Amino acid sequence: MSTALLELRGVTTFLDLDGDEQAVIEDISFQVARGEIVGLVGESGSGKSMTARTVLGLLPRNARWEGEMLLEGEPMPKRSRELRAARGRRMALIFQDPRAHIDPLYRNGEHLMEGLRAYRGLSRSEAEVEGVRLLKRVGIADGERVMRCYPWEISGGMLQRVLIAGALTGDPDLIIADEPTTALDVTTQAEIAALLDQLRRDEQRGIVFITHDLDLAAAICDRTIVMYAGRIMEEHQTASLFESPAHPYSARLLQARPHIESRAELLTVIPGRPVSAFEAPAGCPFHPRCSYAQAECMSDVPQLRVLEGTTRSACRRIGEIRGALKAEAAHV
Repeated sequence: MSTALLELRGVTTFLDLDGDEQAVIEDISFQVARGEIVGLVGESGSGKSMTARTVLGLLPRNARWEGEMLLEGEPMPKRSRELRAARGRRMALIFQDPRAHIDPLYRNGEHLMEGLRAYRGLSRSEAEVEGVRLLKRVGIADGERVMRCYPWEISGGMLQRVLIAGALTGDPDLIIADEPTTALDVTTQAEIAALLDQLRRDEQRGIVFITHDLDLAAAICDRTIVMYAGRIMEEHQTASLFESPAHPYSARLLQARPHIESRAELLTVIPGRPVSAFEAPAGCPFHPRCSYAQAECMSDVPQLRVLEGTTRSACRRIGEIRGALKAEAAHV
C-alpha cells in the first residue's frame, strides 16, 4: 500500500481563550493521496480552516496541537517555526479572497518573484521568466503584462489565478485551497475549479479543498469530509455522499441546498445554530439540531467508525436510520 501524501491521526488543536485552553478541532483523522482532491465541508465555525492552519503551521501564538501529522510518512514537527519551513516548498495555501492576501503596493510580478527566489534560488531575471511560465500554467496567456500590473489593475478571477501561481512557486506536493472561489462569479468559479482539477491530474499534487458549496465539492472532490463543531461527522466518496449520506447532519446540509429544478417559498433550514467545538454539548455535538436524536446521543461523543470502503460515520444510530437518510437524499 502506497504512503499517503498527507495523513492526520487524532489531531486536536487548542486555543487559549482568556486563560482557558479550549479545543477548536478534536480528534481529526484523514488522509490525502497524490493526485487526489479531498473536500472539507460544513457550516462556518465547523473547523475547516482551523484544520488547514494546523497542517500549515499558521496557528496563533496561543495555540498548540496534539496528535500526529505525517507528510509522505514523515512526522511533521510540532514547533511552528520548523513546520513553517516546510510550507511553500512542500505545502501551500490558496486563500479565499485574493485582494485581502496580496499587497496592492507591489506589482504581481514582485509577488511571484519573491517566492521563486526564496524557494528555488533563482536570480531576478530567471524568476521573471519562470513567473511568466507559471502564469501561463494557470491560464493567463499575457503573463508579461500581468507581471507588470498591480493587483488592483486586474479582475478578481485573474488575481485568484495569480495567487494560485504564487502557491506553485515552491512546487509544493500538497495544496490547501481555503474557499478559493467564494469571492468569484459563477463562471470564474468553474474555471478555478477546473484549474485545480487539472493541477492534481497533470502534476499529481494532493489538494485539500475547503468549501461551503456542496455542489462545487461534488464537481471536483474525490472524497468529502463533513465537519461540525470541530469534529468529523462523516467521510464519504463524494458521489455516494449525495446518494446515501451517512450522518443526519450531511442529510440536512443536502436538503438546505437551493435547486434550480424546483420552486419553493422558503429554503429548507437546519433548526438551531451551528456551534464551535468549545460550545458543543455533551454527547453528539449535533444532537440538539437532529430529528433522530435519542437519549443515547446525549451521553458520550460518538466515534467515527467505518461502514464500508472509505465511508466513515460518527452517528451511533446510523445502522437504524441509514435507509431513512437515503430516502431523504433521493427527494432532495
